[in-house]
Amino acid sequence: MSQFALLKSRRFAPFFWTQALGAFNDNAFRNALVMLVVFQMSLGNDTAALYTNLAPALFILPFFLFSATAGQIAEKYEKSRIIRYVKLFEIAAMVIAAIGFHTHHVILLLVVLFLMGMHSTMFGPIKYSILPQALKPTELVGGNGLVEMGTQMAMLIGMIVGNALMLIEGYGPTAASAATIGVAVAGYLVSRWIPLAPAAAPDLKVNFNTFTETGRVLRIARADKAVFNAILGISWFWFFGTVMIAQLPVYTRVNLGGDGSVNTLVLTLFSLGTGIGSLLCEKLSGKRVEVGLVPMGAFGLTAFGIDLYFSRPGKSPVAGLDWHGFLQTAGAWHVALDLTMIGVFAGFFVVPLFAFVQSRTPRDRLSRVIAGTNIVNAIFICVASGLGLGLGVLGLSVPQIFLVTAVLNAFVAIYIFTLVPEFVMRFMTWVLVHAMYRVKVRGLENIPEEGPVLLVCNHVSFLDPLVIMAGVRRPVRFVMYYKIFNIPILSFIFRTAGAIPIAGRNEDLNLMNKAFDAVDQALADGEVVCIFPEGAITRDGAIAPFRPGVETILARRPVPVVPLALRGMWGSFFSRRDSAMKRMRLPRRFMSRIELVGAPAMAHADASSLRESVSSLRGELA
Repeated sequence: MSQFALLKSRRFAPFFWTQALGAFNDNAFRNALVMLVVFQMSLGNDTAALYTNLAPALFILPFFLFSATAGQIAEKYEKSRIIRYVKLFEIAAMVIAAIGFHTHHVILLLVVLFLMGMHSTMFGPIKYSILPQALKPTELVGGNGLVEMGTQMAMLIGMIVGNALMLIEGYGPTAASAATIGVAVAGYLVSRWIPLAPAAAPDLKVNFNTFTETGRVLRIARADKAVFNAILGISWFWFFGTVMIAQLPVYTRVNLGGDGSVNTLVLTLFSLGTGIGSLLCEKLSGKRVEVGLVPMGAFGLTAFGIDLYFSRPGKSPVAGLDWHGFLQTAGAWHVALDLTMIGVFAGFFVVPLFAFVQSRTPRDRLSRVIAGTNIVNAIFICVASGLGLGLGVLGLSVPQIFLVTAVLNAFVAIYIFTLVPEFVMRFMTWVLVHAMYRVKVRGLENIPEEGPVLLVCNHVSFLDPLVIMAGVRRPVRFVMYYKIFNIPILSFIFRTAGAIPIAGRNEDLNLMNKAFDAVDQALADGEVVCIFPEGAITRDGAIAPFRPGVETILARRPVPVVPLALRGMWGSFFSRRDSAMKRMRLPRRFMSRIELVGAPAMAHADASSLRESVSSLRGELA
């Protein structure tokens, strides 16, 4: 089922549109404010830069101050009711904004910006914790992609509308006020259709002490090392985006020589790119939480961020160009490509991270973990605003600030991936599998979402574990022959994935016994373990008899067993159909079309019945 089918479902659509309308209003208001300050009040470059760098900090400050309380409230109470209260607050804030627009009172408008930050602070923990309640596990990446796409498109339309309305001569403040109040009312009406989302921790006692509860929420967020480092990745994404976007109005005027329409074009390209990247995540990940896309996203952010510096490093010789005139200038399409691709890779970077946090965090903690995420985000965004201001004070031009940020991104990404090698392992797995094969999966919904399970599969090639790892939603620990486990490069992937090396009884009895103990402990801990009961890669394409090791495992700890079969692998690259000398040349079956097929779980199984089940899954490709 396509992820777009969720837009027809009441369990998702009202929430999606409520979120989108809120994002629209945030950005319609903020861009109307930018148009007023940067393009209509005749302020100097330094003053305009001060306001554009200060605005993100004011918007994000409530996340730091009130996120701990928001996370507790989202955990304790039914979520759709909280959303309705938040939308009523938004209506009140937009009424105050109308006064600020008509009086050109910048300080009052900055106060409203702070209030909208409070609105988003309360909505944030609900936004990401309601999705796992409403969606199936196979829909989580697609749902997150839609939310991110919808947010980006709503932001884009809000930017355009906010800019355009404020440019209406004589009626700009009135038009902007009417639009933002009207959208806030529409958001409230749509929110009334959101289905009930029961409290995850109704007995939780709310602690309104911001300081003590912030510390507690951060400790909860840090409880799982992998989750917390994913949170750091999300926060870095906001750091990167804050520095980049805060510079765009001045970049538009000084380096691109454009007017407000060029500012809109620049923001449009960035938002469209992010929306496209977010939607592609489900396709590229095969509807699973694929953190392997994160390193690819980080690489793209750095590569195109650096290229953006070289595309237009100096000041524009002309000024006041509209969007059409700008596109006629030399290098304009280069700038456009860089901005779009930064957005695409931003989607690859952040959507899997959010899905990872949602999938790895218990439901009764998720809102508070998201609140902790928002607190860390707030710190990073405030620092980003300070960095943008500081680099400007030091005399760096906007393109030079882009360059510094892109280089910093490379170092931060390397640091995070060193802390969480699973990200790099998943990336290497994703690249190897998708470079070598065209993979189709069927029947993997038979693998339970929780609890211990043993997977058994035929063994056709050296990359069988990687294909299974790329197809199965849950982390899998493989039992594999120790000589394969020690293959360079692949060894890093297998060790990071927690693979269990094993040897034959006559080779290393101690290693064999340690392997059986490790398998038993992994199943006791509720993990997924995969074995290849043939004991070796097939040399003729046929399934060899299953060795009794699978029965030893099940005798020690009876667990559900899911038979798997790899189809189409025989004769492909890394199978043993060709001799070693032939494999030195480009193989006939490069980019083979293969399938990974699963059968229903078996409660009671022996080696013979499992071999029969795996054999029955084989056949011609569908």
